[in-house]
Amino acid sequence: MNKSLVQAFVAIASLASFYLFFDGKARAGEWGCQVILCLSNPGGSTQYAECQPPIRKLWSELAKGHSFPTCSGVGFQTSRPRYEPYFCNDGYRLTTQYGDRGLEASCISTTPQTVSNDECYSNDGGAASATWRRSEGRTECQRYVTTRPNVRPQPHYLDVTIDGVGKQRVWY
Repeated sequence: MNKSLVQAFVAIASLASFYLFFDGKARAGEWGCQVILCLSNPGGSTQYAECQPPIRKLWSELAKGHSFPTCSGVGFQTSRPRYEPYFCNDGYRLTTQYGDRGLEASCISTTPQTVSNDECYSNDGGAASATWRRSEGRTECQRYVTTRPNVRPQPHYLDVTIDGVGKQRVWY
C-alpha cells in the first residue's frame, strides 16, 4: 500500500473515531465535518467518491461568498479567501505591471534562455536585454523570455490548517 493512502486512512480513521465516541461533540455526518475529513486526505479532497458531493458543495458555497463550514470538536483554521487568477509554468515567475490596459500579468523566465542571434544584433527596445553569453564552450545570444500566464479554472482559494494533519490549499 502506498504511503499517502496509509496516511489518509490513519487521518480519517483517527478523526472518525473521535466523532463517533464523543456524542456531545461533532458527528462525521455534519457537512462541515465531512469537508474536514475530505480535506485531510493526502491523496486529494475528492479522491474518494463519498467526498465529491461535500467538496463540490464547499466550492459552491465559497464562490457565493459564504463562510467556511464549521465542525465542532475539531481544531482547524482557515485563511481569508484570496484570488490568484494566473500561474506560470516551471522555470518562470509571475510578474505584474501597469500597461496600456491597466494591470497586466506576464511570466518571465527565472534564468536567461537561448534566443535567435538576431536579437543580440538588433537595436530594438524589446530585445535590449539580449546579450552574448558563453554556455558549454559556445557563445549564445540569451535573454530573459516573457510569455503569457496560464489562467486558473478556479482562481479563488483559501488555506485550511487542520490540527494534527497539516495544511491544504482549497481552490474554488
